[in-house]
Parts: sequence; C-alpha cells; structure tokens
Amino acid sequence: MIKLRRHFLLSQFASIALAILPFSAFANEPKNAMSIESRPFGKTPAGDAVTLYTLTNAAGNTVKMIDYGAIIVSIDVPDRSGKKVNVNAGFDSIDGYIQRHPYFGATVGRFCNRIAKGKFSLDGKEYSLFVNNGPNHLHGGKVGFDQLMWKAEKLQTNTSVGLRFSLVSPDGQEGYPGTLNVTADYVWDNDNKLTIRFQATTDRATHVNLTNHAYYNLGGIGSGNVYGHELQLNAAEYLPVNDDMIPIGKTAPVKGTALDFTQSTKIGDRIQTLEATRGYDHCFVVDGKPGSLRPAAFVADPKSGRTMTVATTQPGIQLYTGNFLGGDASNANLKQHEAYCLETQHYPDAPNQPAFPTTLLQPGQKLDETTTYQFGIIR
Repeated sequence: MIKLRRHFLLSQFASIALAILPFSAFANEPKNAMSIESRPFGKTPAGDAVTLYTLTNAAGNTVKMIDYGAIIVSIDVPDRSGKKVNVNAGFDSIDGYIQRHPYFGATVGRFCNRIAKGKFSLDGKEYSLFVNNGPNHLHGGKVGFDQLMWKAEKLQTNTSVGLRFSLVSPDGQEGYPGTLNVTADYVWDNDNKLTIRFQATTDRATHVNLTNHAYYNLGGIGSGNVYGHELQLNAAEYLPVNDDMIPIGKTAPVKGTALDFTQSTKIGDRIQTLEATRGYDHCFVVDGKPGSLRPAAFVADPKSGRTMTVATTQPGIQLYTGNFLGGDASNANLKQHEAYCLETQHYPDAPNQPAFPTTLLQPGQKLDETTTYQFGIIR
C-alpha cells in the first residue's frame, strides 16, 4: 500500500484497499507553467458574449469553464498510463448550453433539487415558484442560475489557478424573496483538486441551496456506462421520498437496501432494482458535522485507474446516474447511466421540512459552503 497523502482525506475510507497515487507521484510527468487562458465561446440569444476559460495546473491538467451558468465544460486528467481524457460531460459550443440541457456542469440555484409544489412560507407569507418538474420546483425554476451570465474574475496563487464567478439575483426572481449576492469560486490546484466555494448574502429572508451539477465518467466521457465504477459513500442514512420525489420528512438507514454504499460497491451491482427512478436519484446524509469539511464519497474506475474523492461542508449529497440521458445531441450523445453526479447540497424541500437543516438565509448572515473534488490514480 502506497502511503496516502493527507490532502486526499481518505483516512476515514480505510476499507478501500486500493493504492492511491497523486498525479505528482509520477516523476516523468511533465511540469508546465500554471495558466488561466480565455477565448470567445459564442453568444447567448440576448447577445451576451460568452467566454471559455482554461485553468491549467503545473502538471498540465485542465479544467475548462464558461461564464454562462458558471459551467464546468471539461476536466482533463490522466489515467494510470498517463493518457488524458475529459471526464466531465459538456458541449463543444454555447449552442449545447442554450438549449434545455441536463444541467451539465452547471452552478445550480437559487435552490437546487426540489421544492414541493413550488411553494414555501416565510413570516406568514406564501411564495410561489415556477413549477418545472411535475408538481414541483426544480433547480431554480424556469431560468435558474445555470442560465444566467456570471461575472468572472481570475484567481491565482503559487499552487492554484481559479475563477471567482459572481452575480446578483434580484428580489422576486423566479418567485424568491430578497436580492441575493452570490459568489462561486472554482479553484484548480497542483494536486488535481477542484475546490468549489459558494458564498451568498441577502437583504431579505430567503431560502438558498447551491450546488454544481457536473456529470462524471472516470473512464472518459463517451466510454460507456459507469456500472463498473466502484463507489463508497460516507453516508449511513438517506432521505426516503414519496412518488413525487419529495422527502417524507425523516431519514432512514441505508443498511440492507440498494442504497448501501458504506463499503465500496460497483454502481451497476444493484442499479436495475431501482425501477421507479430508473437508477440512482437519491439524497444521502453525509456522516459527520455539517459545516465541517469531511469525506463524503470516493469513486474508482478500475479499468482506467482514475479516482475521485469528494469532501464537503454540506449536509447531503445527491447521487444521480443520468437516468434520463437519451443519447441524442441535446444530451451530448450520452445514453442512460453513462455518467454519474455527486451533487453536494442541503436536503430537498428543506423550506417545507422544519426537521431538516435550514436553508433559510437572513440579512446579516452569510452562506458559506465548500466542496472538493480531487482526482487521483490507482495502480
């Protein structure tokens, strides 16, 4: 067993009997100058110029993002033989993102996941949101943060390159109260760790729940289904839901269910038993104290050798396995179960569930949540 570097946060995943290597462990890996490059990526229908940013770390591995939707377009990292491919689902032009795509790589808000019947009450007043998922409000509504232009500012240190995206969501946008000021920092470091930090303030009480909705395939996008990916979740409980995918208000143990990933398990081992959802689309309760950065998930693709480690301050993590990817151009030609999402977040329908960790943000408070996705290699 090769000694694990501390930054992998894997000490609590001791049952994973795999040798994990940071990319920097390869002595013959070329060392390049870190950089942040930008180029035009087309225009929105409103005429806004969209910019594609390429973040390159010292190993030459890249993260590409656009300021439309603060979207991750691609992540190129090597396999055990050094071959680099993109492991993040996306499109080659802005056209793919302008149409109603499956939130590929997007920064999602003002409230990710579902709010029952598109309604919640604050201080005795009921607010109605846009309903876009059966009877529910999903991922911010008709025009969520994934469809807005963000202002981008470059960030760079001696060991990382990144972008600070910011926007102002006005009072009443998509039915939400309060003017919300949001920043989303995406930082790519020399240890191949992507750190995402969300911060927000408001001038009126409102509900906020932010996430990134990247779809991953560690074998490379377009390499087939993710059934062989081995997943471990630091989650002993999940949120049972009703037929409309709304939590019933309590947690339940994963033990003895198809949702038990407390030990490393292939994603495909039990996925066919989940007929109602056509695969995984479940929110898990991350073990440990919300607000502290703690291990949430570990994924390994034995075929390519690529791994991904997730840590978060958020209370929950949504596992979604691309159950409705149709294989056409609007889905970047991806078919069902050819990618997975691990979306760190607060619980769905939290505004209507007083027993859940609150998503209420008051004036004078600051939302501050961090998630890291770190890529590595197994021998």
